[in-house]
Amino acid sequence: MSDDVLARHDATALAALIRDGELTPTEVTEATIARIEALDGDVNAVIHPAFERGLAEAASPDLADGPFRGVPMLMKDLWPSTAGEPLHLGNKALAAAGYVHPTDADLTVRYREAGFVMVGRTNTPELGLVATTEPESHGPSRNPWDLARSPGGSSGGAAAAVAAGMVPAANASDGGGSIRIPAAHCGLVGLKPSRGRVPMGPMQEEWSVSVQHVVCHTVRDCA
Repeated sequence: MSDDVLARHDATALAALIRDGELTPTEVTEATIARIEALDGDVNAVIHPAFERGLAEAASPDLADGPFRGVPMLMKDLWPSTAGEPLHLGNKALAAAGYVHPTDADLTVRYREAGFVMVGRTNTPELGLVATTEPESHGPSRNPWDLARSPGGSSGGAAAAVAAGMVPAANASDGGGSIRIPAAHCGLVGLKPSRGRVPMGPMQEEWSVSVQHVVCHTVRDCA
């Protein structure tokens, strides 16, 4: 597949290409991994790659036949956990300890049911508390439009990855602007949904001021 297909198609269009048999989930996942490997040394968006697992999910006969079947997805390294994968919340101590979470969050389960293929986790400031993504644990993420500038935060790694064309959409969360600020910095669509719209469990009470959603290229993907 051409690099432009991955870099500039939204998730809805990419899912349609897979559904119509023009691309396979494995081909799209392989292209995603190649693009992350080529670009992330400069951008520092993807701090926990899960490439082998993503390839296995893409090739599995159990891949869910949801509306986004075969489309790669990155999870923000904050609250939505992925079983068997690191969850460091931007925290230096958790990173040093190499903490791995035992369960999938409810939202992770729903992403999988929609057919998304998880290929890694993205950078975030410690506990998602500030509007830039520069944690001591994993270093700063950089804006792919200008590497001297910030992608904002706290979903800065997610926004940088989508703006760089690594994936068409990435999990993000917003309490005081953490979806909207990086979307604005990186030229993406970013919406903070109403509380109660998207599940936060089982790690968090429903609801805090923060809510889960995505950063993406288009309004239809956001919807």
